[in-house]
Amino acid sequence: MKTFRFLFVLIFFMGAISVDAQINLKDKLKRQTNNRTNKNVDQGINKGLDKVENGIKDLFKKKNKEDQDSAAVNQSQEAKSAGKQDGKASPSLAAYSKFDFIPGEKVIFFEDFSQDAIGDFPALWNTNGSGEVVTTNLFPGNWLQFKPKSYTAIWTDQLLKLPDNYTIEFDIIPTVGKEGDGMAGYMIRLFKCKEVKQMDGGSVCGDAGFVFTTEYYGTPRYRAYVNAPESDHIDMSGSSDEENVKQKLNQKYHISIWVQKTRLRLYINENKVFDLPRAISTNSKFDRFRIDDGAGLISNIRIAVGAPDMRNKLMTDGKLVTYGIYFDVNKDVVKPESYGTLKEIAKILNEVPDVKVKILGHTDSDGQDAMNLDLSKRRAASVKAELAKSFGVNADRLETDGMGETQPVAPNDSQANKALNRRVEFIKL
Repeated sequence: MKTFRFLFVLIFFMGAISVDAQINLKDKLKRQTNNRTNKNVDQGINKGLDKVENGIKDLFKKKNKEDQDSAAVNQSQEAKSAGKQDGKASPSLAAYSKFDFIPGEKVIFFEDFSQDAIGDFPALWNTNGSGEVVTTNLFPGNWLQFKPKSYTAIWTDQLLKLPDNYTIEFDIIPTVGKEGDGMAGYMIRLFKCKEVKQMDGGSVCGDAGFVFTTEYYGTPRYRAYVNAPESDHIDMSGSSDEENVKQKLNQKYHISIWVQKTRLRLYINENKVFDLPRAISTNSKFDRFRIDDGAGLISNIRIAVGAPDMRNKLMTDGKLVTYGIYFDVNKDVVKPESYGTLKEIAKILNEVPDVKVKILGHTDSDGQDAMNLDLSKRRAASVKAELAKSFGVNADRLETDGMGETQPVAPNDSQANKALNRRVEFIKL
């Protein structure tokens, strides 16, 4: 029986071993079988079988590791349905303890490419090169894949109406294209354009701008400049020397940009990378967002205006509506980039310990009504749990409920309006 067991295992794993290795292993085991009898045969075969099994385990462990290390982002419709994650633990709120970013209150632009067909170039964008909407086997949702060719760009088709104070956020996955296809990195530009219907050329394009550049495994860099003669002169550049902000291939990063008049702060995940008091000209307000060169995938682009006055709205108006608490699509786990908003809300609640509030979750109209209602309730419960666990708010002061899609504040007819309907409210009781 043991001999049959040995032969069965050997045949089963034959495809995972090279031809030479199969022949050598087979000959060796055959010689051992012929030379051993009775009890010695059984002992020898058992030892040999153990070695085969252990060797096969080691082989598959090594193969799996090589596959994981070399796996690129796989764009396929099947991956979207699978909704698989990369298997790595998501960063916790605790990792964002120094993250002071608070997103703007009113969403004026939002893009997650959910309205675009897979394989198409997105409707609200323009390019002098190419790009397409894809899904991945690592991260949920739709993504715009930009191509790794130099001197190409993808930009917002309509001009943005950006005031003095606003925030920009997006998720990005660095990738590489085919061998020889352009630079290994990407650029994100904010600038005041000259050419409304086509690409502004030059390394310092438009009337004024700010460029964020990253090379994979290299340190991020920036350049701020002004070209218009009537504007105050700015020409500054620099780079970060922090090791923990270097980006790696096929990993997702959350980029946050906070503009307050002339000041610009930029964050990569929980890390503040740049804080520049004089990066933006007072006479040249930016109106275009652009992706240059490089290779990667980008999504969840959110531009919002107005710094929220949380204390006044909660304590005086009795109702605080916040868009700075984030969840993945159809998930109820609070994302760590919500830390700045939660910290500010917890500070207000802990300063007035007698006040009780109700936390209400709201969704957009995508999906089934019953599922949205349940999701909104679970999200509100998750917010309560994080306020209690991570920020020391007394849970007895917090009630929760969810309204699903039943109380929209905007028509569900565009991605920006849907983003307005996805919100968390705090009601003073």
